[in-house]
Amino acid sequence: MANDTPAPPLTPPASGRGIEAALPERLARAIALAGPIPVAQYMAAANAHYYATRDPLGAAGDFTTAPEISQMFGELVGLWCADLWDRAGRPDVAWVELGPGRGTLAADAARAMAKAGLEPPVHFVETSPALRTAQAERVPGATWHDTIDTLPTDRPLIVVANEFFDALPIRQLVKRQQWHERLVAAQDLLFLPIAGKPLPDAVIPEPFRDAPAGSILETSPAAVAIVRGLAQRIARQGGALIAIDYGYEGPALGDSLQAVRGHAFANPFEAPGEHDLTAHVDFTTLAAAAQAEGAVAWGPVSQRDLLGGLGIDSRTSALAKAAPARADSLASDRRRLMDDMGTLFKALAITAPSWPTPAAFAGMGA
Repeated sequence: MANDTPAPPLTPPASGRGIEAALPERLARAIALAGPIPVAQYMAAANAHYYATRDPLGAAGDFTTAPEISQMFGELVGLWCADLWDRAGRPDVAWVELGPGRGTLAADAARAMAKAGLEPPVHFVETSPALRTAQAERVPGATWHDTIDTLPTDRPLIVVANEFFDALPIRQLVKRQQWHERLVAAQDLLFLPIAGKPLPDAVIPEPFRDAPAGSILETSPAAVAIVRGLAQRIARQGGALIAIDYGYEGPALGDSLQAVRGHAFANPFEAPGEHDLTAHVDFTTLAAAAQAEGAVAWGPVSQRDLLGGLGIDSRTSALAKAAPARADSLASDRRRLMDDMGTLFKALAITAPSWPTPAAFAGMGA
């Protein structure tokens, strides 16, 4: 750390256009008072502000997720949940989604689950007022939570996280002659990454200690903490989690921090709070975190293999047969999910030790 004095809190105010104008000033003021801040703190403040002030999804927003592309995505996730629940003996469960967007996936999944006899109470972990409003329109009976800490403790949990972990804050370490924490400095309202104080070798994984200058190593303590918390619950209460995101089997070197606005890439260190900041997910580390809490980790598998194993081709054909005018559109949607996103996006499953192998993950248990 570059400074032992904690920076002032950067939680955005409650509402209003004023917070859009105020975030860069508040960040710059915090940095002026306490020194450069870690990338993780910068990313957390920027994304908290970003999601609190808008609905970022769809053609009019900044990005589009798989559930917004096609109903098939949410339906197949719902089928995955219902199949696992059925083979686990049909217990009373709670269905949880982390970062549910507009509630589109949840609504599509609920429709598919209901056909299989599964109609569980729905719980959303969401802090954005704008997105909570959109979710309530699609899933009016849901219960909302600010964190995972208040989720039910009296039954198994089936948890879905689609493009959730990529938006959690990451820590970046940068190699010069030694490894350093990557910090964010400010000059007036211009933000830029710099190297902080040198770090001891003990905090660097052994394979990367002699990495070339300029290398960047990313970790996400926030993602690990959430996975550990949910894995504890799942191991104790029963249940499962499926996380679908773009990422890799790590650890690995590279700078994956990116900003998206208006469906185009932007500089993540410009206009904080006005872009969606994300980073690639290290699925290997998340799987290890789940195993450390007594849960079973499966995968990751590619999104292509997941959706293919769940029957997307049959579902595409069935929908096209029911609505021939949509056949070309459905085929295009399938290509986006299977080809454009099929290998970049991966899925990790976590289950209680007593629960069966999840569909599409056979032979992928750790």
